[in-house]
Amino acid sequence: MIGTQELILILIVVLFIFGPSKLPELARSLGKAAGEFKRAQVETLWRQLVFC
Repeated sequence: MIGTQELILILIVVLFIFGPSKLPELARSLGKAAGEFKRAQVETLWRQLVFC
């Protein structure tokens, strides 16, 4: 599992790579992707329960 120090290091590297102006856009895209993944996961589970 990723610890606090590793997470901070990753965030610093991302900040240097993308710059502070791109971080909100990057976070928004990541949030949308996570939401879409969650919806697909719930939909798959629902289909498995209904069609069993």
